[in-house]
Amino acid sequence: MEQRYDLVIVGAGPAGMTAAIYGSRAGLNTAMLEMGAPGGKLIKTNEISNWPGIIGTNGANLASDMFAHSTAFGAEYLYGNVTKIEDGEEYKKIICEDGTIYEAKAVIVATGTNERMMNIPGEAENIGRGVSFCAVCDGAFFRNKEVCVIGGGNSALEEANYLTQMVDKVNIIIRRDVFRADEIVQEQVKKNPKINIITKHVPVKVIDDGTRVTGLVIRNVDTNEETTMDTNGIFPYIGLDPSTSFLEGLAVLDERGYMVVDENCETAVKGIYGAGDVVAKKLRQVVTATSDGAIAAQHAFHQIKGI
Repeated sequence: MEQRYDLVIVGAGPAGMTAAIYGSRAGLNTAMLEMGAPGGKLIKTNEISNWPGIIGTNGANLASDMFAHSTAFGAEYLYGNVTKIEDGEEYKKIICEDGTIYEAKAVIVATGTNERMMNIPGEAENIGRGVSFCAVCDGAFFRNKEVCVIGGGNSALEEANYLTQMVDKVNIIIRRDVFRADEIVQEQVKKNPKINIITKHVPVKVIDDGTRVTGLVIRNVDTNEETTMDTNGIFPYIGLDPSTSFLEGLAVLDERGYMVVDENCETAVKGIYGAGDVVAKKLRQVVTATSDGAIAAQHAFHQIKGI
């Protein structure tokens, strides 16, 4: 049974929720389609300190407020894992894993990104047993223990700082001898007595005892010497990949899988839009995601209503 809407938004992070606000306020029959909890990466973020007007807030709280707002004007919230989008003449088809099909005059894709894995032995089988991609979600499981954070960007350093509220020690492991993070975040890390910085090393193997992580083998990039560290938890923050596999074949992606859009956030396929972290752009932040969502929904409204 196909269900029809004016606008379907795939993804309910900041971009998708903002699009739902703008679409439903404009009078479009709007639905948000999400395979998980609303909020996207906001619900995995301990502190947001760059949202205008609020000096500091918890990411999950901001996500909750956004979600209440996104459905306040009549937008429906639907659960589904989208596996394909087909371009029709008047309606696009959004096909879900369970066979449900939604039709819409316009589709805004706001599915964000997935954390990149280290792709080393012992990683995959220990996800949830010591390997975690969310310090906010799992940090409490490592109270008074020692953990490793992999990566030198903002996410890695911010999560390392957060973990020190619970753990005894955080080892930050980076491939280079300099961080990529903002200077203010670097200073916070360097001043934190619970943080140990290990430069010019990469992880090569996760060690476990059959039930949980017990160590990590790291390699010196200059000498190739390997060292085994005792650790209870490993948090990789080494990059992100766009969640766009369901768009393959539509000619809307660049070579890395990010969506290519114009100033209206519309792709080369009329009526299909991209918003938020899933888009090929320089800055991926909550404020830029919400901006994309507003622009895409407003343009979709104009196109649908013939304005």
